[in-house]
Amino acid sequence: MKTLGLIGGMSWESTAIYYRLINEMVRVRLGGVHSAKLLLWSFDFFDIAERQHAGDWAGATAMMINTARKLEDGGAEAIVICTNTMHMMAGDVQAAISIPVIHIADATANAMKEADVSRPILLATRFTMEQDFYKGRLVEKHDIRPFVPDTDGRDTVHRIIYEELVRGVVKADSKVEYEQLVSRMRREHHVDSLIMGCTEITMLIGQADFDILVFDTTAIHARAAVEWALG
Repeated sequence: MKTLGLIGGMSWESTAIYYRLINEMVRVRLGGVHSAKLLLWSFDFFDIAERQHAGDWAGATAMMINTARKLEDGGAEAIVICTNTMHMMAGDVQAAISIPVIHIADATANAMKEADVSRPILLATRFTMEQDFYKGRLVEKHDIRPFVPDTDGRDTVHRIIYEELVRGVVKADSKVEYEQLVSRMRREHHVDSLIMGCTEITMLIGQADFDILVFDTTAIHARAAVEWALG
């Protein structure tokens, strides 16, 4: 079993889900009392979120690179960035280290290809929905064409993530808002699936809430990491 280096704390709510899923998957694969070989760096999310909303992506990138190098020096054999948004600097992180970064968008795209869908709704932070690092990778590398909500919809999704989910707050009213948003988008676009493109969204909605395929990027990314670690 190879050692995975997790960059977490963005937020710790979803990092805890990663930790549980990876260990559960290893136990299922290997049986007995097996668990994953992990190194975990958990940020104080305040420091990350402050830079995100200030647009200080250079500062955030420097923090990510520094952490990835520490994990590599500590014995990690691959890096798992435990968030969709911070894959914005995945390329810079990869260029700074000699071990692979297991990319969440590639793992999600591979799962979508296996399911033969290619026109998803993408719900995520405003940064992921509005910038091209994630959507562009899906289009250019995988021929998957995501649809994002309009301005009001993006504001709603982002607000619920940062004011509620990253703080561990899960509200029934917010779930309804997400479900209504998806319903509107299905009427407006010819979509065939939904990407939960923020790792905290799995706390609020899931496959049981919809009759289209839902791709839980947290679970998909964790599975890809385990498959890599176990070979």
